[in-house]
Amino acid sequence: MDVSQAQLTSPKEGGNLAPGTYAPAPAAELSGVSKIFGSTVAVSNVSFSLFTGEVLALVGENGAGKSTCVKMLGGVYHPDAGTVRIAGEDVHFATAMDAHRHGVAVVHQHPGLFGDLSIAENVFAGQPLKTRAGLLDHAGMKVQAQKVLHKLGLNRDVSMPVGSLRVSEQQLVEIARALVSEAKVLILDEPTASLTTAEVDRLFDVIERLKEQGVAMMFVGHRLEEIFRIADRLTVLRDGALVDTVRASDITEREIVKLMVGRELGDLYERSAAVLGGTVLELQGLTHHGQFHNIDLTVRAGEVVGMAGLIGSGRTEVARAVFGIERPTSGTILLDGHTVSIKSAAHAIAEGIAYVSEDRRGQSIVEDFSILDNATLPVITKTTRWGLISTKAELAMVQGPLQRMKLKFAGYGQPIGNLSGGNQQKVVLAKWLATNPRLLILDEPTQGIDVQAKAEVHRIIRELAAQGIAILMISSDMPELLGACDRIYVMKHGNLVAEFDREHANQYDIGLAATGVHSSGRSGDTPAAGLTAAGQSRVAMQGTTTDSPSTRPQEPTPPSRNGVGWWLKQALGRREVGLFLALAAVVAPLSLLNTNFYSGDNLHDLADYSAMLGIIGIGQMLVILTRNIDLSVASTLGLAAYVSAATMRAVPDAPILLGIAVALLVGLLCGLVNGLVIAYGGVPSIVVTLGTLALYRGILSIISSGDRVKPEQVPSDWLAMTKSEILGISPVLLTAVVVFGAAGFLLWWTSKGRETYFAGSNPAGAELIGIPAKRRTLSAFTISGLLAGAVGAMWASYYPYVDGQVAFGLETAVIAGVVVGGVALRGGSGTVVGVLIGTLGLLAIRKVLTIAGVPDQYLQAVYGAAIIAAVAVDVILHNRHKKAKGN
Repeated sequence: MDVSQAQLTSPKEGGNLAPGTYAPAPAAELSGVSKIFGSTVAVSNVSFSLFTGEVLALVGENGAGKSTCVKMLGGVYHPDAGTVRIAGEDVHFATAMDAHRHGVAVVHQHPGLFGDLSIAENVFAGQPLKTRAGLLDHAGMKVQAQKVLHKLGLNRDVSMPVGSLRVSEQQLVEIARALVSEAKVLILDEPTASLTTAEVDRLFDVIERLKEQGVAMMFVGHRLEEIFRIADRLTVLRDGALVDTVRASDITEREIVKLMVGRELGDLYERSAAVLGGTVLELQGLTHHGQFHNIDLTVRAGEVVGMAGLIGSGRTEVARAVFGIERPTSGTILLDGHTVSIKSAAHAIAEGIAYVSEDRRGQSIVEDFSILDNATLPVITKTTRWGLISTKAELAMVQGPLQRMKLKFAGYGQPIGNLSGGNQQKVVLAKWLATNPRLLILDEPTQGIDVQAKAEVHRIIRELAAQGIAILMISSDMPELLGACDRIYVMKHGNLVAEFDREHANQYDIGLAATGVHSSGRSGDTPAAGLTAAGQSRVAMQGTTTDSPSTRPQEPTPPSRNGVGWWLKQALGRREVGLFLALAAVVAPLSLLNTNFYSGDNLHDLADYSAMLGIIGIGQMLVILTRNIDLSVASTLGLAAYVSAATMRAVPDAPILLGIAVALLVGLLCGLVNGLVIAYGGVPSIVVTLGTLALYRGILSIISSGDRVKPEQVPSDWLAMTKSEILGISPVLLTAVVVFGAAGFLLWWTSKGRETYFAGSNPAGAELIGIPAKRRTLSAFTISGLLAGAVGAMWASYYPYVDGQVAFGLETAVIAGVVVGGVALRGGSGTVVGVLIGTLGLLAIRKVLTIAGVPDQYLQAVYGAAIIAAVAVDVILHNRHKKAKGN
């Protein structure tokens, strides 16, 4: 159905309008669009429309062009031919933010979230709430985020980092981000891939309400039962071309599958009766406090055993314990009747256990590595000869399993990230089959893959079971569990609450058990029909503690914030407080070696020196927040210091502002060079700044040529600039207070400041929602250069002699202070207070060691040991706090 036909059809009524009568213009449409990547035609001449108050489902196999269409509507891609229209108007989206401004919101297939930032900030990423003064409204964002997440059934503290959530919970945060935008067009790309049945139900309730509000929606997915439940019309793509657009009421699932794959597809879960062997895995009372309790289950050779339950019920945690990733606190694991204590994943592999994680992209594959490299990861030690990897041995190990998967690929050297989701999953299965497992644990094995790929994966599972491999399968896809498994265990709140055999299992009873309702309309009175004897026993014992049968979550009760105890607990829980206590624990006993450490002159010098390093540290913090590093700060400082001092020597009658301006200009130029090459040249920061470290120091050596600027050669006002006091405080310290205060304010209360965190936490995700990650990186390096230039001017004024060796090697002290202060080298995490504590603490340790008379030949070693001790104490305190909070 093309666009002209769509305009003649009322999607609400289901029939054609009278001749000459036109329905309202579509809310959004693609008209004859094509998109080509190199020699690959991703989409060719595709047209379809989205109308207000309806859901259009876009279906097709992986690689059919669905995500390309999504990204063209969302402003990520620009069509090479054809037109994108919004409300009847031709538009050209330059960025994703342009699409957002036109009322288009997209929930992408892979959540582009920011792991180190809070849930609330992620919900409002790219569209923050602001106060009347134009500052960020953090309190308002927390309240609104809590409300929208409650509608989706996610009741978590919105102040916690989103990276601590499970994959399904992160998907709900991504959906919440689209909902708060109040978009007129909402595009959902695989929104239910990692959600449980209950979470899908809540999402569909929200979609129904949005339809009533007149929102136009496009739903992209692979689960046909969900698509037929929510969609009004379906558009089918195959090999990048439009096949047809039909009403959901006019077609069956089987007919849709035929349109998608071009042929009839057999029974997805077709399987003969299982031939079972002995018990391969047996768990007896397996417990991990806070995660799961008293787990008893068995898996026999040739048997596929399923685990059902809501996300957070403990299913994945049990699997991780069996695989050695988590250590159970009590209970027994038996393999082939023998008790084993699995200490690590490597130990589990040696015992014949394989584990396919639910997070394919994050934990199962390395996207930049080749297919062959990924397939041999668990058996890499078996493919080496004299310490060198043998390609011939690699192929011998995995060629058979890969061929068994009927993989569609160009060659073994092809990056796995270029494959479709289904083919990636086949490589994951192949790599574990290469280990010759006796037990295969599958966690969401068909999540995010199309119907045909799902059929292939289940064919493989059937073959493996027929060969006698024991399979434990965790899945949120109820038809998958019912169709593929011989038995199904159900978990709730970390407990096994029911067990169904294949003959009696049904979606209704499993759902009741998973939610704590074991009989129609009542909670926990009698066991559900169809339970095995063991399952009935569990239900009878645990039914009295089940939840309310209400399908809607109750409004979360906010924690009480009254009392000194609560505030004290919050303060002690902050990492900065733990870091301060850790550093103080090291400095305090060392300072007793020589009480001169506490003399006025020494503390004054320590404060001024810490202030200068702290100012540079703020610049370094900004750079590291963007997932970069600046090794050239000390060279920039030295160059700025010498040039400013030499300028004041050459023009002694000039105002000291000239020297300051020259130093700032030098720092600005150095920062701009670094930032432009890194942000827009795409060269890694460690390479660029390692080069400019030498370059700027070399320029300094050339222009100084062994010259030294002496104090008697510069104006007295220049020297007095840092020596005078204002209300008893040195100008250096006052400047540091201003810089730290301004940095703290800008990074917390302004959009551009918070965007620096977003850009470092997930650069690709930031660009996807319209945050200019490259510009934020350029700004960070520019500011870092400016601050280094400013400190260069202070340095030239504060210290009596300035030459080509100024601040030589100082970059290590700056970076150490910032990193010890808690600024993560991975980007996106860190605080101004942490930088202050880290810088001051490390300098205090070094100063106290010097005053204590530690010989120079031992100073570095003792200083390094002191840093390690301080960081170790900080890590211990931080981990204890996290563990206590988790429990």
